[in-house]
Amino acid sequence: MDKFLVKKDASTSKVSTKESCVEQKRPRIELNMDDIVVDPGLRKPIDEFHHDIRDDAKRAYLAMGPCQPIGHKFPRTEGKTQTRGFVQSWFKEFEWLEYSIAKDAAYCFYCYLFKPSRANDFGNDVFTKVGYKNWKKAKDMFKEHAQAIDGCHNIARQRALDFKNQRQSVGRVWSRTSTLREVQYKGRLTVMLGIARFLLLQALAFRGHNESKTSSNKGNFLEMLEWYRKKDPNFAMVTSDNAPGNNQMTCPEMQKDLARACAEETSEVIKSEIGDRYFSVLVDEARDASIKEQMALVVRYVDDKGQVIERFLGIQHVPDTTAVSLKVALVSVLGKYGLSISKLRGQGYDGASNMRWQFHGLLVLDENPYTFYIYCFAHQLQLVVVSIAKCCGSIYDFFNYTTLIVTTVSASCKRINQLLQDHHKKLVEQLDSGDTRWGTHHRTLVRLKLMWSSVLEVLENISKDANDGEKRTQASGLIERMETFEFMFILHLMIKVLGKTQDLSQCLQRKNQNIVRAIGLIGAVLNSMNDMRENGWNPLFDEVKSFCLKMNIVMPNMEEMIPTRWRSRCRGTKLEANPPGSLDDELRSMVDAARSGAVEPLP
Repeated sequence: MDKFLVKKDASTSKVSTKESCVEQKRPRIELNMDDIVVDPGLRKPIDEFHHDIRDDAKRAYLAMGPCQPIGHKFPRTEGKTQTRGFVQSWFKEFEWLEYSIAKDAAYCFYCYLFKPSRANDFGNDVFTKVGYKNWKKAKDMFKEHAQAIDGCHNIARQRALDFKNQRQSVGRVWSRTSTLREVQYKGRLTVMLGIARFLLLQALAFRGHNESKTSSNKGNFLEMLEWYRKKDPNFAMVTSDNAPGNNQMTCPEMQKDLARACAEETSEVIKSEIGDRYFSVLVDEARDASIKEQMALVVRYVDDKGQVIERFLGIQHVPDTTAVSLKVALVSVLGKYGLSISKLRGQGYDGASNMRWQFHGLLVLDENPYTFYIYCFAHQLQLVVVSIAKCCGSIYDFFNYTTLIVTTVSASCKRINQLLQDHHKKLVEQLDSGDTRWGTHHRTLVRLKLMWSSVLEVLENISKDANDGEKRTQASGLIERMETFEFMFILHLMIKVLGKTQDLSQCLQRKNQNIVRAIGLIGAVLNSMNDMRENGWNPLFDEVKSFCLKMNIVMPNMEEMIPTRWRSRCRGTKLEANPPGSLDDELRSMVDAARSGAVEPLP
């Protein structure tokens, strides 16, 4: 009865079968390049990869080649008569040989990828999982491992050669495409690669929000492809409807493969430029959009012309930012491109992260004593300003309010029609283009001072016309805060302090740094700060007082009894009187902290 019903409604069953296949379609599994580990002692077995991406993993390893750290300082152990260890010349004699820095052991590249399932053959586990460490008999064992014609190693080697020869693959023999199809395929691939290179150079996104045929904007990749079809009729004949349905080369996977190929080719050029030279590394950690810890690596070296070259080598995902995890990631990235820690002659970090002393004192220097740690002087100067803000509550509070002012005024771009003067539009654009990082505070404070009246007017418009009660209240509070003598005094003080260090900060951040000029500027900045400490008080106070009178800001009564900052009057706090003609003690302590922090000598 069931069979009869199925036959009777065969057309319906076909449709339902297709629909169920679509509903139960498995998600595509893609190869994660983080799983491709350079060190053979840290790799997971090739059989543990999902069978859908196992061939992709083999291609990635074959493209990378065996791990042969040329120039590495191989550890040696004491023997009865002499020390023994791995010998670098073995790499030339045995092209399949790999060396694990982490485990100090030798492995077979071909056996790892294509070893037969037979477990009785010599070297089946030793050269793939355990690792070979008996250096006394190593060369003889290497020969024995590779000499058997029908042995495990030669079978794996032949499988690797067949796998790399795409023209003899099963898929190739089965399809038997014509020469014309190959020419058309090469033409499509060339154009797709050109589009991918252009988007990568311009740092543009490949994908669009809607890539359907009816979409008016399919994204940068497909839109450029459509433009190229209209420009070149010959290319249009081999794409779209004229190309096989399974070879359009426009899917996201193909775009990722092209981008990955461009990255690998670029990295190979960097590797060839470095060659056997010594180099240094610049490392920093940051979080990406998915809130994952990433380690960015930049290599620095001298080329054939004697010029200092810096190249961004790559980003490596790390589980955390501890010293051990960062070192493992560093060694992995360097090993991927055939670079060894033994060739390192310098290391640089921002100085504020936990990488500073852990890398400097515990890990890298233990393996290579020549990896001198170079402090980022520009960042050190920046940390002086940060320490000033943290040690003095008034300045810390001031920068918090400054950030709120910039953010509030920039957000008013959405209400640009409410601003009646063109100067307001320029103000919003200038403040919006400013950065809230410590390095650009001087520029932001100078703009805030020059456009003081316009900023107040914009905040007044927001406090009156904003629909959100919270924003109106915030704008009103910022106006009240800006029109205080304390805020005005700190504004002028920090402009003076940051202005004196501005030239030095820019000099220290230049790529072609003139160390002689930088040292001269350090001395000039110290002298200028000392002069400000001894002779700059009265001119600063007169300047602040003049600006307050101009902007109708009420000057405080210097003889008035005031409470200690952040202490309540009602709780019986001690009231202190200011001597005539001077500022209150809080402002004086704030200035002293700023002075002492600004003139702190750089190590």
